[in-house]
Amino acid sequence: MRKIDILNFITDFRKEPNRIKTYNELITHLGPEHESAIAAMLDDLEKSKVIKQTELNGEKAYRVIAR
Repeated sequence: MRKIDILNFITDFRKEPNRIKTYNELITHLGPEHESAIAAMLDDLEKSKVIKQTELNGEKAYRVIAR
């Protein structure tokens, strides 16, 4: 699993560039056994200003803000 897998799941710049995915959707799609690695990658992507944490229906969610 790589950071690009997370970014590709969150959005498709051609079809839905502003799509938002919840943390639970990410974990379900990428596998609960990788939760600690996913959290570390999300933190790194957030620090490098590629994704932004937001809320969707009261849940922690992420959206891509840079290509």
